[in-house]
Amino acid sequence: MSPAIADKMAPTGGEIALEGLGVRFDFDHLGRVLTPALAHLRRKRSSAWGLKDLDLRIEAGAGVAVIGRTGSGKTTLLRVLAGVVAPDEGTASVSGAVGSLLATDAGLQGTLTGRENAELLAVLAGLSREQARARIEMMAAGAHLGDAFDRPVHTYSEGMRARLGFVAIQVISPGVLLLDEVFEALDHEFRAIVEAYVLELRAGGGVVAAAGHDHVALARICPRALWLDRGRVVADGPFAEVLAAYRSSADESGVSDST
Repeated sequence: MSPAIADKMAPTGGEIALEGLGVRFDFDHLGRVLTPALAHLRRKRSSAWGLKDLDLRIEAGAGVAVIGRTGSGKTTLLRVLAGVVAPDEGTASVSGAVGSLLATDAGLQGTLTGRENAELLAVLAGLSREQARARIEMMAAGAHLGDAFDRPVHTYSEGMRARLGFVAIQVISPGVLLLDEVFEALDHEFRAIVEAYVLELRAGGGVVAAAGHDHVALARICPRALWLDRGRVVADGPFAEVLAAYRSSADESGVSDST
């Protein structure tokens, strides 16, 4: 993390508690997900549970890596924690300001510059425009984009977009940090910056939930792992033990997974 940002914004505490959580997806006759806005226009033909009977508690200072095959429910879980998806069953309690990077281009406007996007993201995160503008130079320094900070985002690589999105999260001093396949997009230099920030956040009582397939990177920031399969918890415990069980299962089924 940029020293300028570290000096001015200390992480705050956070906790997560889920009980009996379930998220159901309804589909129309073409297999398209029925959102609430479309439910009255299309007839439901089928349903499937994206998450089912999920219990989870992440206490202050903890870091949990969510692992599993593509389609296992990892992203759905993070979206529930971020408040993007509402559960159909059970309860979800998240205390502390939430900072989430669930997609490298989430909220970014391609025609705007990095600077303009940084201000926009900070405002969307809850800061006033004046507060966002007061922090813009800190965000510029923390993103390590150089002159590209004042170029349109549509010229950015995926890694550059991830840098911009991550530095915008930092300005709200989150107590809960949610990351979805972020490390896969980052170069080694910025990975080290993200990892240092995550460890600092946890040391200050914040919590981290990170999903992805880069298990080496996840192991450095999360001592605990949650293995999901078809929306249900298969294992929850020390990272190395859960990962070993997951890999063994993948080997037995003949399904490969990146490390």
